[in-house]
Amino acid sequence: MKILYVVNEAQFFLSHRLPLGLEAQARGYEVVVVTAPDTGEEQLARHGFRHVAVPMSRSGFVLRQEFSTYQAMKRIYLAEQPDLVHHVTIKPVIYGSFAARTTGVGAVVNAVPGMGFVFSRRGMRASILRSLVNLLYRLAFSHANMRVIFQNGEDLRGFLGHAIVRRENTVLIRGSGVDLDNFHPSVEPAGPITFTLVARMLRDKGLFEFAQAGAIARQQHPDWRFQLAGGVDPGNPTSLTEAELHDLESQYGVEWLGHCEDVAQLLEASHVVCLPTFYREGVPKTLLEAAAAGRPMIVSDIAGCREVVTDGVTGLLVPAREVQSLAKAMLLMGEDEVLRSRCGRAARDKAEAVFSVGDVVEHTFRVYDELLR
Repeated sequence: MKILYVVNEAQFFLSHRLPLGLEAQARGYEVVVVTAPDTGEEQLARHGFRHVAVPMSRSGFVLRQEFSTYQAMKRIYLAEQPDLVHHVTIKPVIYGSFAARTTGVGAVVNAVPGMGFVFSRRGMRASILRSLVNLLYRLAFSHANMRVIFQNGEDLRGFLGHAIVRRENTVLIRGSGVDLDNFHPSVEPAGPITFTLVARMLRDKGLFEFAQAGAIARQQHPDWRFQLAGGVDPGNPTSLTEAELHDLESQYGVEWLGHCEDVAQLLEASHVVCLPTFYREGVPKTLLEAAAAGRPMIVSDIAGCREVVTDGVTGLLVPAREVQSLAKAMLLMGEDEVLRSRCGRAARDKAEAVFSVGDVVEHTFRVYDELLR
């Protein structure tokens, strides 16, 4: 049996879907990973995965290029003859589903890990693009033997409400899971209260709001630290440049750490994890890791974030894009050690109960087994 995982980037597969690929190998499946070229695919071979490159831009829409991507996927599916394909993110889901249906692939899994910047943008152009994407989703989700995996109930209900997918073809699996052995609770570090935002350096992640709110909080607590951890993403139209991030450092006093290899160690050295995003994610992986590490969180009150953070229980919810509300929450959490401790313990409990990577893998393979029987 052969499974194809079709993802924008090899690095994304390694960070979010590696446990699935390893479990498939352990069960005797041949695993092939299909991604855009030059996205870290050399690391796939270390795990025994074969890689196939497909020309695919992560953002933007140029009709000729998009049709080329679709045609390339058709050729790959015809050549590989997979028993099942698992698509992740918008373009693989839409183009891959069409390609799977026209080439006779017997089983399709489509993962919708969030609505992305297409659904977080404002204005007429963004509204037209969302309508087009919804139409393409509706057409793509007509495969006879398919399941669509959603990471949060709000996205699932939205797709059902717009009649984009049939209920019997949907599955809710909350996030990509977290390794509870790698991320474990620890006592708070000594030293000044430290707030950390771990993400790609995208404007939609609330980087400016985090920096501005931190500057307000530091007026009362000059020793508090505010850290940004993550790399720039040139393939995303909302990514900040290195120069813009250095400007944030000098203007607001935040610290940009760049890409972080050891997130577990970074969280251990932090007191509070923040994600004031307005980016429509499924379930942000950084919040799963923070919960597993037993760290309280301050996040935007939006879909995805609400799957992890219950206001006043595992952290604090604040309105997206509201700097003053975010600063107020920072002061509340930063000044109250008892609140931080209580929220951190509750976050770890929730991670153990809901977000274990082992449970995510098990539930996903139930979907595979149902489609392949």
